[in-house]
Amino acid sequence: MYQDYKNVETVKPGGLDLKDRLVGVQRVTKVTKGGRAFGFSAIVVVGDENGVVGQGLGKSKDVASAIAKGIEDAKKNLVRIPLNKATLPHEQKGKYAGARVNLIPAAPGTGLIAGGAVRAVLEAVGVHDVLSKSQGSSNPHNVVKATFDALLQLRSAETVAKQRGITLEKLYKG
Repeated sequence: MYQDYKNVETVKPGGLDLKDRLVGVQRVTKVTKGGRAFGFSAIVVVGDENGVVGQGLGKSKDVASAIAKGIEDAKKNLVRIPLNKATLPHEQKGKYAGARVNLIPAAPGTGLIAGGAVRAVLEAVGVHDVLSKSQGSSNPHNVVKATFDALLQLRSAETVAKQRGITLEKLYKG
């Protein structure tokens, strides 16, 4: 799922204290010759609030099993996100389909300034101080994937220094 991104560390769910957040449930309809068949689609985000997060989609005839399937799918797609204490290492933009998300690190005590699907993802990651702006599509599926696009592009200072072949001190002091 995340093969298009460099430096993505996938994580196994064993031993992690994962908390799930329901982002949205939608009732879907399939029109057949015999009438309408109703079902449900649920998008779920799971995370350990310490840099590990995953997102999943579950579909079923009833809400409870759609959510359960979404949680299982999310646990299969866990990744580690680099954090800088309670915020992000740098500003990052992400997009998916018509949704665009801008994540900006904030000073301690600012709080999590985000709404809807972006807030659910950032809470699951464990970010406490960040400013965000969501533009374009407000479809929860697209917004969650745009937020993941931004988070998966984040790089820690150690990773940047290693990629450039320099020390952390030289990275910060130029």
